Amino acid sequence: MKEVNILIVEDESIVAMEIESYIRKLGYAVTAICSNAKDAFAVVSEEKIDIILMDICIKGELDGVEASALIKKSHPNIEIIFLTAHLDDYNVDRAIEINPTAYLSKPFNREELRVFLKIALRKIHKNSTLRKDHEHHIILDDEYAYNLSDHTLYCCQEIIHLTKKESYFLELLIENKSNIVGFYTIENAIWPDKITNANTIRTLVKRLRQKLKHKFIETVSSRGYRLVIPTK
Repeated sequence: MKEVNILIVEDESIVAMEIESYIRKLGYAVTAICSNAKDAFAVVSEEKIDIILMDICIKGELDGVEASALIKKSHPNIEIIFLTAHLDDYNVDRAIEINPTAYLSKPFNREELRVFLKIALRKIHKNSTLRKDHEHHIILDDEYAYNLSDHTLYCCQEIIHLTKKESYFLELLIENKSNIVGFYTIENAIWPDKITNANTIRTLVKRLRQKLKHKFIETVSSRGYRLVIPTK
């Protein structure tokens, strides 16, 4: 593997060391660990950094989203993977403008981190173009596609693991593209033999949205959700 330099920006030292240990086991080089934006700027200005794992809620004058936005202005080829314990609408809206490689919840899933590091590498090496000739592929955008035949989600040619319920929900949205899928329909399609509630549905939507980088799924207040695929 060609050496890839990763910067970890995380103000919880134990979490940072855990991430560093795992990344090194994968064969990547960790250039530095920083706990705030100021130190991160210094590392980026002095070292060649390919990927930054950025905690959104870091201490200091700038949070992780603000720091990433400034870094991307001067180093547009650096890929950002956001780490967060809580991702509210305010932070999502700001982070989307940066077009990060991924959002990962803490405590992070190691397999998801491994996959999104591979996706970041594909983007760095300009090798992330989706195949558009597969008859079963539903193309969502330039990064994402869903294969209806084997119920598989792809991002930049890498497989993104979905649970069965996440796959059912995404396929339900695809079948009703641009139309509202109501809460009652979702409940009966995904939990046909079980009584559920709004919080269960919201949790499912939240998990799937994160894997889709908060794209495609639109909330229709008090009615349900719909899939919105951008037009070129």
